[in-house]
Amino acid sequence: MKDNLITVGLDIGTTKITTVIGEIAADGSVDIIGEGTVPSEGIKRGAVVNLERTTAAIRNSVAAAERVSGVKVTNAYVSVAGNHAKALTSHGLAAIRRSQEITVSDVERSIENARAVPLDPNFEVIHAIPQEYVVDGQEGIKSPVGMHGVRLEVDVHIVAGSVGPLANLRRCVQEAGLQVRGLVLESLASGTAVLDASERDQTVVVIDMGGGTTDVGVFKRGNLSHSACIPIGGDHVTTDLAQILKIPLEEAENVKRKYGAALPELADPDLMLEITNASGSTHAISAFDLSRIIKPRIAEIYGMVRDEIDRELGPVELIASGVVLTGGGSLLRGVSELARERFRLPVRVGRPRGMGGLTDIVAGPVHAAAVGLVLYAAQEQMHPVGTAAQAQPANGSGSPYVRPAPTPIEYDLTPPPVDETPTPTPKPAPTPKPPRAPRNPDEKTLVDKVKDFFKDWI
Repeated sequence: MKDNLITVGLDIGTTKITTVIGEIAADGSVDIIGEGTVPSEGIKRGAVVNLERTTAAIRNSVAAAERVSGVKVTNAYVSVAGNHAKALTSHGLAAIRRSQEITVSDVERSIENARAVPLDPNFEVIHAIPQEYVVDGQEGIKSPVGMHGVRLEVDVHIVAGSVGPLANLRRCVQEAGLQVRGLVLESLASGTAVLDASERDQTVVVIDMGGGTTDVGVFKRGNLSHSACIPIGGDHVTTDLAQILKIPLEEAENVKRKYGAALPELADPDLMLEITNASGSTHAISAFDLSRIIKPRIAEIYGMVRDEIDRELGPVELIASGVVLTGGGSLLRGVSELARERFRLPVRVGRPRGMGGLTDIVAGPVHAAAVGLVLYAAQEQMHPVGTAAQAQPANGSGSPYVRPAPTPIEYDLTPPPVDETPTPTPKPAPTPKPPRAPRNPDEKTLVDKVKDFFKDWI
């Protein structure tokens, strides 16, 4: 087992921290050989709020995965979530000389021009993901290298995160004993794990329903074309139950998982639950009424997702062919049916695919992001920099685009040869004569005067 074929995905969420260790074969196939999940402490809505607790939780998660795999890991791909991440799409253009093929440097030049957008200095670029290329007006080109044309265009989806939260995240990972090999957006990692081959040829909305946030990614022909983060997740449903039923958060979470549903129609109307509140008194509530508490919060999440897509891309029914739900929140009964009502599109629950090994452990939606980080790394191994649209830099900045090293310019410092042959002195140009004034018709010429002089002799 070679160290350079071992990749670690570290999913740092609000409710849990998951470490997945994968072994990448020479053909690009991935086997999951280790997994460790611990409760998350010190994270709120995707951002670090307590460095010590977060570092300890990361260390425990990594140690659990190492015990299962028997492998000591030193670096990891880390997920990024939270509403501090911003996204925009920029257009890049590169001119191609006539009678020349498009080269890798031309493609990189077009991407670099798209990256040259003004960003707040407090933001750091995480991803610069090229979409489809356009050559002389011809759209839908995945790889333009080798083609002929005079105009190369590309739209690049740029994701940037706030410097402060990213620095805190890196510090926690480094203090836990790992180096950050790359930062990967949560929705990008989840989409990499759950989308099948047919969905990669279409436009699909991936909704990762986490505990503190809901991450949204719109994938167009396999590329992330739009991303957003909704600052509401499954923990808000638990908080609603705890406040309304006056019970501790732990009991509210258990009640939600065992008896909760996003649609009251799916709940058993005859099932009555005995709830014990903090004061020790008990009262009964039906599963139907319990679902009536849950539904408004899930509907609010879907409403915010729909508003985001409609505002940025247009009506979701017109741009997408389906919705894929993943994350821990997708396990709640009725979320698919409610999503189908809200989006009016086919909806399914997405589970990680495309890997072997410990598939029975990591096959659930809760492991989508962590497994996606490993699969993302496998794609990096198979597509080196300059040949893939999403290539990872060696500096671990998280941006999938690497700026090529500038070609050194060679200067010829040899002085030019001196010609020893004397240069002849040019003759001065003759001074032009002034133009003759026009003759007066009454004025006699010299010939007339001579004739007058000799007229007496003639």
